[in-house]
Amino acid sequence: MVRILLIGNGAREHVLAESLVNSAGRPRLFSYMKANNPGIAALSAGVAVGSYGDLDRIGRFCREGAVDFAVIGPEDPLNLGVADHLKTLGIPSVGPTKSLARLETSKTFTRNLLEKYGIQGNPRFRVFRDESGLEAFLDGLDGVVLKPDGLTGGKGVLVQGDHFQDKKEALSRAKDILKESGSVVVEEKLEGEEFSLQCLSDGKTVVATPPVQDHKRRFVGDRGPNTGGMGSYSAEDHLLPFLKKEDVEEGLRITRAVAGALYRETGEYYKGVMYGGFIVTRNGVRLLEYNARFGDPEAMNILPLLKTDFVEVCRAVIEGTLHSLDVVFDGKATVCKYVVPKGYGLPADHPDARSTSAKIDVGDVKGARLYYASVDQRPDGLYMSTSRAIGVVGIAGTLEQAERIAEEAVSAIRGPVDHRPDIGTKTLLEQRIRHMAKIRPAK
Repeated sequence: MVRILLIGNGAREHVLAESLVNSAGRPRLFSYMKANNPGIAALSAGVAVGSYGDLDRIGRFCREGAVDFAVIGPEDPLNLGVADHLKTLGIPSVGPTKSLARLETSKTFTRNLLEKYGIQGNPRFRVFRDESGLEAFLDGLDGVVLKPDGLTGGKGVLVQGDHFQDKKEALSRAKDILKESGSVVVEEKLEGEEFSLQCLSDGKTVVATPPVQDHKRRFVGDRGPNTGGMGSYSAEDHLLPFLKKEDVEEGLRITRAVAGALYRETGEYYKGVMYGGFIVTRNGVRLLEYNARFGDPEAMNILPLLKTDFVEVCRAVIEGTLHSLDVVFDGKATVCKYVVPKGYGLPADHPDARSTSAKIDVGDVKGARLYYASVDQRPDGLYMSTSRAIGVVGIAGTLEQAERIAEEAVSAIRGPVDHRPDIGTKTLLEQRIRHMAKIRPAK
């Protein structure tokens, strides 16, 4: 019986745990979490709660559980070198080493990698470590995006029109980032529709999963502050309503080229998930950024559709045999809607801010799947924290049916909660289609 270490405690890791324990081999799962997730704990043979930076404790937990391999969920343990430490103990990981995780942890590294190896997909960009030439480069762009170099939890990107209005303000914000982090990535603002393409890699073979569209904005109609993600959807044809097959093929081509470039640059094979955030523009597909792990919420759209045994997928990633495995996904649509405290993403002095740390009741969600994120199971019930609480996923033969399942399930969760009812709806999808029709030149 295979014994697996899972690192992480969010809804992404909950669906990872479910996918692992549903393997035909009935593996034993040992979960190391920063905070106790009751959904993951219920699926685990052993649980430890501690810091991702406590490498010695993680190592001891592995030895006690006699684990065969690890699956690393979030970006923080990758950045802290957990995969490297486990490797010294003879434990392989589905998750890259700290050096390879720079694909996510350093936006400078990734942009320069594509440029160095001639991989198409970069926007116009430049990395600044001081103010020399900064104002002139900003003036040469029609629209501006500013990015700190390191991890920002999906909330550090500043976009003209959303976070600042003109070049003068862009210059001021760029100088602030320089002072705080020592470097700033300045990019052209791209117009188009975004999609997430999560790919599995053993370093030589890269396999795409169905594309997903995430919704970062807090409120209906893509309004309000950016969040970790309010929900996402995937379609039954494994495209998206505004995508063409060639768009997905181009995203996969870029990712395969990047996997090869990573090996040439570092001498290491990338073993894990290469999650590309792409945008379809008038001039083709462009790379917004890479993540070095599954997305949250996007993992909840993809893993429940995986028909191939997930433990066998993990083995193939680790052993470099992904080319010999047929990775198959069910032809269904999915809609994920996050249940969050009413105060999520709002200022601390907002009247709804006190909704955090409140008790919630989960009624009959019927055919939907629930994945716990930041919740606390107490003797008297389930409590939220200040972050996203539960990922609610509808799965069906069509997007319309999947959205209905998710929406009905959300209504069964009672308490001071909120969600985005428009995710996966016909109204929002038609907006995306119209937007793309204006951008993409007719042939």
